[in-house]
Amino acid sequence: MDRRQFLRLGGAAALAGSALSSFAQEEPPPLGLDCRLLGRTGHHRSCVTLGGITVMNEEQAVADKVVDEALAGGVNAVDVAPSYGDAEIKLGHALRGKRDLVFLGCKTGQRDAVGSAEELRHSLQRLQTDRLDLYQLHGLDKPEELDQVFAPGGAMETFLHAKEQGLTRFLGLTGHRPDTLLAALDRYDFDTVMFPYNFILDRTGYARKLVQEASQRGCGLLAIKPLAQRAWEPGEDRIAPKCWYKPFSTHHDISLMVRWVLSTRITSLIPSGDVTLFQRTLKAAQHYQPLSAAELAELDKKTADLKPLFEAHPA
Repeated sequence: MDRRQFLRLGGAAALAGSALSSFAQEEPPPLGLDCRLLGRTGHHRSCVTLGGITVMNEEQAVADKVVDEALAGGVNAVDVAPSYGDAEIKLGHALRGKRDLVFLGCKTGQRDAVGSAEELRHSLQRLQTDRLDLYQLHGLDKPEELDQVFAPGGAMETFLHAKEQGLTRFLGLTGHRPDTLLAALDRYDFDTVMFPYNFILDRTGYARKLVQEASQRGCGLLAIKPLAQRAWEPGEDRIAPKCWYKPFSTHHDISLMVRWVLSTRITSLIPSGDVTLFQRTLKAAQHYQPLSAAELAELDKKTADLKPLFEAHPA
């Protein structure tokens, strides 16, 4: 697919002329929230990222307030996907006049060039921007989908053209299968990789090889589900309806889980999709310090009988 075909399929011609405007500022966030280099990108990423699910299905006024509070609290990164309901629309409105204050990441679940180009066009429109900072292959778990992405007419054609045209600076991966993500890194030098990571998963060896090898390659490591506790039980009162799993929710437990993740090689974590959980996670990160031996023992005891949400694959 040549550039003209890409622009026609993606409908991005109107965007291309302004796509070379300045990207998100590379200043570290204010004191009080740790920031870390996002792999080899040169971007100083706040250790907490605002995830789009947090504002999904919320009133616009709530979404605007969440974004303002996040920025005031030192957050300089936002991550969203078209599969997150109306989150792109809510964030597009909330980020008016503030686009250059955040490192904006988006994703596509489409595996072919035509579908991913169209989805990219729609995401840019809904987010009211002419460019992304990071575009990611979303939920890349199945090996056969990995083959499809890299085959002729696959989504990588869209990704490479988008980067050439300035519609995104960096390319990344997300998924729940560390072995598949590592296989993808063997095919292309992606800038970031996003995957579930928390104390419970790490105890089983989940993603340890991915963390080691991806960081050695210079990838930025982005952690999802840092507060995941276990699957919901039938009939259980769901305190966070947008979470498909039960999260830790008290200030104390969130502090333990967040501070453990931040003591690893993870660059930034994306809290569970709930306004209150995001606020508590941000507060915990703002008061980050390594866990004491007593706190680590408490966390180990508290989670000893919990079944991990994901199996420990070879990577």
